[in-house]
Amino acid sequence: MPRVTASTLNCKFPTGSEPRVWLLSSGASPIGIALSRQLLAHGDVVVFGTQFNDTSDNTDPRSADFAAFWTEEVLVREGWKNRARAVGLDGRNKGQCQAAVAEVVSLFRRLDVLLCCSSQAIVGTVEELGASSRTSALVRDQFETNYFGHVTIIKAALPSMRAMHSGHIILLSGITGHLGTPGLGMYCASQWAIEGFCDSLAYEVAPFNIKMTIVQPNLEISILTNEITAAPPLPQYTPENNSAPLFRELIGGLLDRIDASTMASNGNRYGHAEAGRFSSEHIVSVSPQLSERMQSQLLAETITALTAVGGHDNPPTRHIVGHEAVASVKEKLKTVSEELEDFVEASCAVDLNAEAESLSQGLDDDTQDP
Repeated sequence: MPRVTASTLNCKFPTGSEPRVWLLSSGASPIGIALSRQLLAHGDVVVFGTQFNDTSDNTDPRSADFAAFWTEEVLVREGWKNRARAVGLDGRNKGQCQAAVAEVVSLFRRLDVLLCCSSQAIVGTVEELGASSRTSALVRDQFETNYFGHVTIIKAALPSMRAMHSGHIILLSGITGHLGTPGLGMYCASQWAIEGFCDSLAYEVAPFNIKMTIVQPNLEISILTNEITAAPPLPQYTPENNSAPLFRELIGGLLDRIDASTMASNGNRYGHAEAGRFSSEHIVSVSPQLSERMQSQLLAETITALTAVGGHDNPPTRHIVGHEAVASVKEKLKTVSEELEDFVEASCAVDLNAEAESLSQGLDDDTQDP
């Protein structure tokens, strides 16, 4: 099955006199590997953050794909080996984040682009995720990865970027940063939290010529290319008792179809589909197994967007990727605007400026009385 290449994607890169140095917070992820193919082919330098010690470590479920990519492509293609490094990087470990950035700067003298692309998704309603100490722990893990992990690596990179008076931080988020999704509330909350952090950070670091961009692709990008963990369902939230379009049912049906398609195109080498897997009485974790063709098609728009904005002299602060994502965000903004107009009289019922002026006038009148 042919891979998507820079030519088929028609990737466009910002102009520059030197190769850019990238650090990918989750270099062994599908998005990390797919993006790095384009970056290395273009001549850039890529440092892969991984949560396993070396390219042959089999303790991480992604290590096999990354090891194959490293041995069959990075070590073989001309010029790639000298422009690629793998470093241990777990965003939840402050020391590892600082060491990873220090190694990048030591090897390549600078860090131009930091891509924060680590993610995991916790599926369950608010009540389901608070039903036990174990499900509550899932929520904490969600924020450790999707919020605190990004915060830690960004803070580690800032001193070097300030010293260079340049740099570009990219957060790979999703339209869940705009849209609430029933049954995915804690995941959405972690996205809103990190986006609020990055929006504020952008103002703080602008005087140092450090750019900040939030890239928001379709929901499927971050969900289907990372681990998904589901809490046990409560009876009150089953389809029979609750009409809300809960994400558990949507993602379960989608994964069933993906499994069937993947097994058909790969001779069943990915195992058996597990119908209703997210209806278990136990906590269930799944790493979707996408066929190479399916994964390439899924990631194509996002890869094209990242190569276009990464290291740009004047990048967007927020970049929404894909027709569906753009349509969804437009619909949300339309709804917000309509509700604002519906209740604008209530919103502006008390004019504090007018009240202050009236009070001030009253005080002036009092002081003028004999």
